[in-house]
Amino acid sequence: MTAVERLAEFAVACRDEPLPGAVVADVPARVLDILGLALAAHGDPDADAAPAVLRSVRRWGGTPEATVIGTGERLPAPAAALVNGTLAHSLDFDDTHLPSVLHPSASVVPAVLATAEATGASGAAVLAAVAAGVELTNRLGMAAYDPAIANSIFFERGLHATSICGAIGSAAAAALLLGLDAPRVASAMGVAASMGAGLIEANRTGGTVKKLHCGWAAHAGVSAAYLAADGLTGPPTVLEGRFGFFAAYTDGRHDDDALLGDLGTRWELLRTAFKPYPSNHFTHPGIDCALALRAAGLDASTVDWIELGVAAPTLRTIAEPVAEKAHPRSTYHGKFSGPYTVATALLGGGGLGVGLDDFTGPLDPDRLALAAKVRCVRDDRATGIFPHAFAAVLRVGAAGQVHEHRVDASLGSAGAPLSPADLARKFRLNATRVLSPADADALAARTTALPGLPAVDTLLRP
Repeated sequence: MTAVERLAEFAVACRDEPLPGAVVADVPARVLDILGLALAAHGDPDADAAPAVLRSVRRWGGTPEATVIGTGERLPAPAAALVNGTLAHSLDFDDTHLPSVLHPSASVVPAVLATAEATGASGAAVLAAVAAGVELTNRLGMAAYDPAIANSIFFERGLHATSICGAIGSAAAAALLLGLDAPRVASAMGVAASMGAGLIEANRTGGTVKKLHCGWAAHAGVSAAYLAADGLTGPPTVLEGRFGFFAAYTDGRHDDDALLGDLGTRWELLRTAFKPYPSNHFTHPGIDCALALRAAGLDASTVDWIELGVAAPTLRTIAEPVAEKAHPRSTYHGKFSGPYTVATALLGGGGLGVGLDDFTGPLDPDRLALAAKVRCVRDDRATGIFPHAFAAVLRVGAAGQVHEHRVDASLGSAGAPLSPADLARKFRLNATRVLSPADADALAARTTALPGLPAVDTLLRP
């Protein structure tokens, strides 16, 4: 069997056979996280990408099949997946798999919910499809992780693994809900492999297109599944072939065991970390350090200089170009700035320490002034840990003293996981930007009961 055929067999087994208890317990929390993020994106006063996408897809027309989260508006399933995936990724608050460093749920969950509504699928079917889609997305990302460079080959080449791998994982998940057998699930994945794309230059120098990446992956996945259902086929060697996925994206370098080893027993899904802060994940250990120093009594008004030590591969994203990161173009671009996020945490933030309100509206002059004092450098210990965890050390000179704090695993990771109470609080903070507290609590209760829902449309349209 080829690689895509083996992955398709695994996906079908997720639908047709019992899942491990840990997976069944994990998936509803991921669905709830994405619903909260999509709702919060509606409440973002600086929202730009999702409204633009929604205006565009309305022009396309088509049969109303699936709900745009937070609006009740119904669109064709691929279009709804596009809008909802864009909403889910717009705030840069969605989960991250390590060490592949991709965001699987913001593509897979919107693709699954849209297809489930269109087909009248049950909550149990949704759970299985999300589990399969996230697992396959993560494994494709892991296959391109190179221990020799301690980084993803995708990222070394400027490619966004999230959108490229997410298109294929979303296709498999949507195909399950369409009732396709393993050969046609493989075809859906093979078709989606021609659709996945994404460049991460926007992380460095601006532009809002990155917010679209998960939406486009979800759209590609749903579209590919329907095309496969209607008879379009993909190449059986789409992944490992001479002109296949890995040849095109990674110069043929990939780890077969990471992709195919222990399918069904080793779950990469369970290594996917929830985010406590709405910013690029590479900024999180610096935020943790800054919050710890602030809690210990550091007065930001007395700060003379700041040195943020992080893993070397992350410097390109959160520290370069230096002038851009010291003075980001907007609060959204501040999410990708080590200096701006550290300044935000030292001056005091919302949410679970730094929240959505810290990245809305105009840039804060006090934060910019403090960010200008931050110098980002390579830290050998953090570099050695990366990307299995995100680590940092923060040194601050203030009032003649040097204050230092180090974290080896940022909050939300396996080394410092968010508690169920933390996740519930995160959802409520996000959802109540649009919903009433009572409606937010009701949505949380329905999502927690996902395995028993007879039809998923009761989740989004009670």
